[in-house]
Amino acid sequence: MSEKRLLLGDEAVALGALHAGLSGVYAYPGTPSTEITEYIQKSPLARERGVRSRWCTNEKTAMEAALGMSYAGKRALVCMKHVGMNVCADAFVNAAVTGVKGGLVVLAADDPSMHSSQNEQDSRFYGKFAMVPIFEPSDQQEAYEMVAEAFALSEALRLPVLMRLVTRLAHSRAAVAVGEAQAQNALSPDDERTRWVLLPGNARRQYASLVAKQAEIEAAAAQSRRNACEGGWNDKKPLGVIAAGIAYNYVRESAPAGLPVFKLSQYPLPAHQVQELAAHCASILVVEDGQPFVEEQVRGILDAGYPVQGRLSGELPRTGELTPDCVARALGQPGGPAFADAHNLAPRPPQLCQGCGHRDVYTALNKVAAEYPDARIFGDIGCYTLGALPPFRAIDTCVDMGASITMAKGAADAGVHPAIAVIGDSTFTHSGMTGLLDAVNDGSAITVIISDNLTTAMTGGQDSAGTHKYEAICLALGVEREHLHVVVPLPKNMEEITRIIREEIEYRGVSVIIPQRECMQTLGRKLRQKKAKEA
Repeated sequence: MSEKRLLLGDEAVALGALHAGLSGVYAYPGTPSTEITEYIQKSPLARERGVRSRWCTNEKTAMEAALGMSYAGKRALVCMKHVGMNVCADAFVNAAVTGVKGGLVVLAADDPSMHSSQNEQDSRFYGKFAMVPIFEPSDQQEAYEMVAEAFALSEALRLPVLMRLVTRLAHSRAAVAVGEAQAQNALSPDDERTRWVLLPGNARRQYASLVAKQAEIEAAAAQSRRNACEGGWNDKKPLGVIAAGIAYNYVRESAPAGLPVFKLSQYPLPAHQVQELAAHCASILVVEDGQPFVEEQVRGILDAGYPVQGRLSGELPRTGELTPDCVARALGQPGGPAFADAHNLAPRPPQLCQGCGHRDVYTALNKVAAEYPDARIFGDIGCYTLGALPPFRAIDTCVDMGASITMAKGAADAGVHPAIAVIGDSTFTHSGMTGLLDAVNDGSAITVIISDNLTTAMTGGQDSAGTHKYEAICLALGVEREHLHVVVPLPKNMEEITRIIREEIEYRGVSVIIPQRECMQTLGRKLRQKKAKEA
């Protein structure tokens, strides 16, 4: 018996995992993946079954904890946005070498067009690099169903499985037919010790085993019902299409009758189907959202000189997410109506919320920094990154999670003064603590501002791992008590805050200032909930 539910792609993955017998989800919040864990946190079924669902400090700890749950025989899900794959890469790649016991699915939500990210990297490359199966659903129904298939394949091959979504699928809704929940795995820790201990002798055997499994992984993709041949494959056609993941929907919207299409949702790329498509078509168009991952492989599979079209050849845009219109034009069909550029509209860049404590931090920081012509302010990833925009224009750099402290340290090592780092509370525990320890060990002349709004605000107000612990963490890392300050960022305290910043800039060692005031959004939410409860 099944019912239909209206679900985001993220929610379809979450429900699919719960119905597949999930025992734990491990994640760090990051758009467009955040709603997966939030759905599980709010699920009555997850509460009833005791599914572990608290946020992790970063993606590496999430991956390692999930691997531990798999070691115990239970099914685990790891969720992150694409740049989180960089953080967990060490554990992810080595998990393919150790292998798994309970099913382990790693969900990477990519962000073509960088709607909320600093790059457009394609997580499918990580799956190929680690030599594990990759699933890429084309719609919400497949997202729901493929999670169970991914867990089953993970346990059959004893390998982690990478599942990839993109923003447009993660954050759109569709009706999904859902089934019954299956039971969780029983607790059964692995007794085969040598494969989990990656000393070189064991690792060499395990790596050879991983290589030997590649034929099995390729066969699973070639036989998968998710990889389907559609259209006219019986006679010679001028064009055939390989459509991967969500791009399949754009092709179906515009495809002329009889167009040969190979729908791709499970990897490795099946070479036989590509060769068969090429035998029936004078050329192939590869349609995929992200980087030319499939297109490059198709060029390698087919003879040199066979015309392969796509992002590399210019038929589709090289950057950004695909649209139905650009796919239609690549298929020789008219796109949607063109709209004139609105030259007379003023741009409306995002801004920090009115009343946000970060605003007062930047006001104080700009006032003091103006006294130092050579001041450089190194920023980080969070909603406070908006301090780079008007009216503050307070940040000189923003590269990756945690880079503010280490870049400030490197600049100070080179002679820059003052070198100031601005980092958020959640980002600090995610990947800023090790940089602060480096700075303490070197006695670097930097001033670190940990702007603490008591939550992970940028992704919707999730719990922050170090709330109410930042002073203790900094002291434990070696910051001197007299150079560690907690302030309340409010206009009435501006004189005190600017004085402290000025004094700590003059100190030629590591100093930390923690402006601490709750996020206006989470505070407003709490007040509304309290008012509703009282009413």
